This record gives sequence, C-alpha cells and structure tokens, in this order.
Amino acid sequence: MLAPLHLTPPAAVLEAFNLAASPVERATSGLINPTWYVSSKRGAELVLQRVNPIFPPAVNLDIAAVTEHLARKGAVTPRLVPTQAGALWLEHEGAVWRVLTRIAGVCRDALESPAQAREAGRALAEFHRTVSDLDYTFQNARLGVHDTPRHLKGLRDALAEHAAHRDIATIRPLAERVLELAASLPALPASGDRIVHGDPKISNLIFAPDSDRALCLIDLDTLSRMPVALELGDALRSWCNPATEDATNARFVREYFEAAVGGYAAAARGFLTENEWRAIPLGTLTITIELAARFCGDALRERYFGWDNKRYPTASAHNQARTRGQLRVATSIAAEMAALDAMTARAFVN
Repeated sequence: MLAPLHLTPPAAVLEAFNLAASPVERATSGLINPTWYVSSKRGAELVLQRVNPIFPPAVNLDIAAVTEHLARKGAVTPRLVPTQAGALWLEHEGAVWRVLTRIAGVCRDALESPAQAREAGRALAEFHRTVSDLDYTFQNARLGVHDTPRHLKGLRDALAEHAAHRDIATIRPLAERVLELAASLPALPASGDRIVHGDPKISNLIFAPDSDRALCLIDLDTLSRMPVALELGDALRSWCNPATEDATNARFVREYFEAAVGGYAAAARGFLTENEWRAIPLGTLTITIELAARFCGDALRERYFGWDNKRYPTASAHNQARTRGQLRVATSIAAEMAALDAMTARAFVN
C-alpha cells in the first residue's frame, strides 16, 4: 500500500539523491506524477518526482535509454540523475522516486500562434528523427494504447453496464454521437511502428523563456513504438485546440495545423513515407474520436484522476465536459478534412 502523498518530499528521499532541504517548490502543472523543483547540494536545479504507480519502476530504464541516445546526438533533453548509490530511482515507503535535470523554459497549456505551432512540429520531428536509429526494447511497451476499436468497445460496454447511471439521459446522446462519428472513420493506412513520445500534448513541450522556440519534450513515461500518424494525431488534436479540452469553446484551428505540419515537414524531410504523411489528418480525427470515447466511458464509470472538484460536482460531470470538448474538436476536424488533406499533401511535396 502506498504511503500518503507528502506535501513536501521525505527527508530520506532528499538525502538519497543528495538534494538540498530547501528550496523545495511543488509544481502546479502535471496530473500524473507529483513533482517538485529542487536543487542539488551543489546548486544544480533539478526536478524531483514521485512516479505514479500506473508506471512500473522499469519505465526509468526506457527514459534512460532514450535520453542518453538524444544527449549523445546533441539534442536538448532532461536526464535522469542517479541516487548517491548509483540507482536510477529510489523505492521508499511504497513509492518510486526519481530526479531529472531541469530544462529552463516555459510550459504552455495552449498554443497562442501559428509560429508556436510550427516550432512544436519541428521539435517533435527532430525528436522522431533523432531516436529513429535507437535499437532498444522498451520495458513499458504500452501495447494497444491507441487501439481505437478497443476504446469504442469500452464505451459500448460502459453503456450496457451503467444503464442506471444518474446522468444516463445526458451521457447516452454524447455516446451515440461518438459512435456515429466513429462509424464513418476510414481505416488508417497500414504502416510500421516508430519510436514515439507517446503523449505529445502541448504541455509536454518546453519552450525557450524569451522566444517561441521549442526546446524539447518532457514527461517521458509514455515512450513506446506505434504508427507515427497516431503520435502526430495526438499531438495535433492538442496543439490545434487553443482552448482546454473541457472548454465550451474547444475547436480545431487549421492555421495551427498547417503551421505544425509545415514545421514537422521542414525538420523531417524524407523521414516519413507518403502513406504516413497522408494519414496525418485522419490520424488526428481518429485520436480525437478515440479520446471522446474514453472520456464518455469514464463519465459512466465515474473515473478521472484529474477531476477538478472546484468546477465540477462529480468526476462524471468533468468527463462529460471533456467529451463535449473532444466532440467539438472532432466535428471541426471532419468539416475541414479536405483542406487538411491538401495542406498535408503540400507539405510532403515541398
């Protein structure tokens, strides 16, 4: 059983990593791994995390393998800082702790301009290219993470299992709209797997503090292999919605899409096959519908680790808002699909 979450990290953890007792500042961003900004006793600025138990401790081996490869090639990346005993992580009171180097920069909850979108695309392309020759078997393989049919089945199962849910009259029409959109989705073209970040939402990019330049990707617990169209789809559904995913004004901005795809193309020239390129708009719509299915199922299951109980009375209510947000984004992507296909084709040729 895990020990309670500390408002400040235990002294034994600080000592194990040779960290100063102060300053220790709790990060306000990030939902999965509780995070603190700390310093080594020599003054180096670092990041301390209590790793969520959804990740096996061996995920840190994946992070080490990829970040060492990135660093060898001169890429900016956070690096794991071992304990004084030389371990990549520490197990203490039922929790796994780790320390990473801190990249000085800015995290954004939403993009503010096409210039930022272009930079995000460039940074993700450089990440993909740099790790493309890494020969490594991931310990935390995350198989089926974007298995869209499985998530749609999960929504259908939730409708059957929770037919008596107090909000079923509100949730069922949302579910029916998700399933209706999913039924019209063509199959993605077949392609091989590539090493990907796995969760390239905008808040997992660090930007330079004094410009729009993207520096690197962070939060690397989701590293794996999958078709790149799914990775780009997950990125673009996040980057091209300047509102939060549960906002009533959630939408898809095609100018951001064009800039992001252009940025990716400029840094990935010759890297993707034509099939992979042409699948990007469909991958974006597919992932958006998949997320709507997941959120809608979770509304019935009353499950959300990031439930904001100050804005929503229940986890279900928050997930209903997230479902509506993804449906708005999916609807606007579907309406723009011909234009998005044309933009992607131009980026591949240019």
